[in-house]
Amino acid sequence: MRHSVEKYGRAEVESWWWEVWNEPDIGYWQGTPEEYFKLYDYAAEGLKRALPTARIGGPHVTGPTGARPQKFLRDFLEHCLRGRNDATGKTGSPLDYVGFHAKGAPRVTDAGHVRMGISNHLTNIANGFAIVASYPEIKDVPIIIGESDPEGCAACPARAYPQNAYRNGTMYSSYTAEQIARTYELARAHKVNLLGSVTWAFEFEGQPYFDGFRDLATNGIDKPVLNIFRMLGRMGGEFVSVDSSGALPLESVRDVGVRQEPDVSAIATRKERTVAVLVWNYHDDDVPAPAAEVDLVVEHVPIGPVTVDHHRVDAAHSNAYEAWKRMGAPRTPTADQYAQLEKAGQLASIAPPQRLEASGGRVRLAFTLPRQGVSLVTIAW
Repeated sequence: MRHSVEKYGRAEVESWWWEVWNEPDIGYWQGTPEEYFKLYDYAAEGLKRALPTARIGGPHVTGPTGARPQKFLRDFLEHCLRGRNDATGKTGSPLDYVGFHAKGAPRVTDAGHVRMGISNHLTNIANGFAIVASYPEIKDVPIIIGESDPEGCAACPARAYPQNAYRNGTMYSSYTAEQIARTYELARAHKVNLLGSVTWAFEFEGQPYFDGFRDLATNGIDKPVLNIFRMLGRMGGEFVSVDSSGALPLESVRDVGVRQEPDVSAIATRKERTVAVLVWNYHDDDVPAPAAEVDLVVEHVPIGPVTVDHHRVDAAHSNAYEAWKRMGAPRTPTADQYAQLEKAGQLASIAPPQRLEASGGRVRLAFTLPRQGVSLVTIAW
């Protein structure tokens, strides 16, 4: 900690969230849970002694669905709240945030296509939230989902693990939009303080283009999933209510996934002069399917002229993977091809910005949204 403060400055280091070890409920930690708690006590005591305003938490267990990670998480919280601190001899240990991990479970079906496991992912998250919510004294303590991903192995390419082929295209991007939106819903339902989550994606240098690793870009070419984060980054302010006739209930998506009808839904935020609406057409099965006809109505907009921007991630927009396949999937793109792929990997609009009138305080926009497509509609005045 002293080294970090000296190198990066106190203000920077105060913004960090420190953890001790990784997934100590499985083989990464060879000791007992009690030995881990002792390690945590000493680490936290040393950290706070060097910088009293430093923030530390954990325990970043694996997805809390099985008995082992659930018990580990509960025992850790009990220790931090009421246990004997091995380093100080006092009761309790610092707990500036609670961390756990959550993963989905994709597989290849007998029919030969990828089927995602968003139900497993959301169940992990819901169980973690429920455990934290069962301790009223930490209801306001931030939660960080330290790894939140569609599956567990970032370094497993599609050539060895065919179920990971989803990572190159719109399956990954639409899943991410659905999962993040539903995570917010779960946080509100459990009345917990969700600070954020981490996408455990890496940079895999020297690997073939679009080899199916869990990364946001391949050889410097941005994947569709990165454009979902760009869309989310354009939102902000306060959430506003959304109703969709095509939305599935939260409980259904959490418990069984999206296996019958698609989930066509949205989240929306409002700033002082902007409303942003993220709309998705998601299904667990990566197969061709009809597009959704969306009739988007935004109410309580100031009467007068507005500007509407419409960004899209689908097979034809913000999608370097499809552009690469149209080139013949070159193993070593030429300089011209690389430039084209770089451009195709950027967040794209489906049309130039429109000027519309907010008649009666309403803005209405109709569009077609392909399966696994995601739209961001921004209205500004």
